[in-house]
Amino acid sequence: MPTPSDMSTHSDTALLDALQHQVAVFARRAEQSRLGGVGQARNSMDRAAYLLLNRLDQEGPMGVKALACGMGIDSSTVTRQVAPLVDAGLVDRATHPEDGRAVVLELSERGRARLEEVRASRRALMAMVTEKWTDEERDAFTALLTRFNTSLAEITALAPGGPAPS
Repeated sequence: MPTPSDMSTHSDTALLDALQHQVAVFARRAEQSRLGGVGQARNSMDRAAYLLLNRLDQEGPMGVKALACGMGIDSSTVTRQVAPLVDAGLVDRATHPEDGRAVVLELSERGRARLEEVRASRRALMAMVTEKWTDEERDAFTALLTRFNTSLAEITALAPGGPAPS
């Protein structure tokens, strides 16, 4: 596998330095704001809870192992992060329909309503942030950020001890 120095020319170095700096700034700003949206729901759900609820909403009920694998994190981490969501009534534990010994996690009605409230708040924030952008700029940014995250997940998965891609 080529090293970053093998892949860069002098002009690439400046561009890659600018890119890594902007990613670092973005990460800091995202943590400061937690990209939590606007209004009453602002910062009312942490990133881990949002991502877990979102995955259950998009993919349906699943076991801890499948959820962990899909998110690229350890099963023990999922178990620890899901516990308060179960306690809050946002996630239900149910018996697996084909294997009565196995447990599946599913989004509760309360969880679905709460997730939609947070999504609406976050959509409002994204609308504010990109309000002066054209539709084409929003589309391009979303496509490129998705591609960036996918590539980062793939590279991370290749690293020794790295998580599986999400």
